[in-house]
Amino acid sequence: MAHAAAPDSNALAALDCRPGAPLLPPAALKQRLAVLPAWKHSEKRLRKTFRFPDYYHTIAFVNALAWMANMQDHHPDLPVHYGKVVVDWSTHDAGGVTLNDCICAAKTDQLAP
Repeated sequence: MAHAAAPDSNALAALDCRPGAPLLPPAALKQRLAVLPAWKHSEKRLRKTFRFPDYYHTIAFVNALAWMANMQDHHPDLPVHYGKVVVDWSTHDAGGVTLNDCICAAKTDQLAP
C-alpha cells in the first residue's frame, strides 16, 4: 500500500490541531520538515528563529502567534527578545513532535512578514 505524500506548507497550515495526536514516526516527520523551511527538529521539538526590525514588530508577531495558538489549543514555548522570537513547537503529552506541531509551524510561517 502506498503512503500519501506529505502536504505542502499551505495545505498543512489549512489543517487544525486535534487532541491526542500521537508522535510522528521519523519518516513522516522528515516529510513534513521538507515543506517547513528553516524549521529544525532537535530535542523533541521543532524550532525556528524569527527576526524583526524592532520590538514593536516582534511583539505584533507574538500577539498574532498567541491568538493562533489559542485558536488551535496548542501552545509554543517562546523566548522573546528585542527583534527576535524563538518558536518551539512540541507536544508535551506525547513526548515529542506530532502532526499538531507541524500544523502550527506552518501556521506560524504564515504569520511572519
